[in-house]
Amino acid sequence: MGEVVYRSTVKIEREQPPLRRAHIDVTGESVLFGVPGDVGAHYGFAGDHPATRHAGTLDYIIAAAGG
Repeated sequence: MGEVVYRSTVKIEREQPPLRRAHIDVTGESVLFGVPGDVGAHYGFAGDHPATRHAGTLDYIIAAAGG
């Protein structure tokens, strides 16, 4: 088995559920994850809830895969 060449270190904090903040060590930045659109509606969060104004985890996965 080969050696580890990279290890991602991320800390997730729950802010105002379902709002989550990911702290990414390599950049020192943080990303806010929410539940936008129909995803938020599915989980019972109305359009005025703060979590509905932020991209969801799936949005970031799709963006990363497309890059």
